[in-house]
Amino acid sequence: MMLSKEKRSINSIADEFNISRPAVSKHIKVLYETGFITIEDKGRERMCSLQQTGFNDVQDWINVFEKYWSVQLRSLDTFLKKSSRKNKKG
Repeated sequence: MMLSKEKRSINSIADEFNISRPAVSKHIKVLYETGFITIEDKGRERMCSLQQTGFNDVQDWINVFEKYWSVQLRSLDTFLKKSSRKNKKG
């Protein structure tokens, strides 16, 4: 969320958490390696920014499940409506 507004240095990100700088760096490394952020060296600072492509991959993955569950929930809705009508008649 911090990076959604602006680029931030690793140090400024680390300052926001109650964990060690090396622990934050490990998380940053995972985000970088998975394509969620880019890191740019700017003088002595390393600036992080969001990378849209990483989120596109996640959205594609979510879309598969969204389609699946939409179909399943529509089927459940149809079943419950039919079941409710049978109970009212009987």
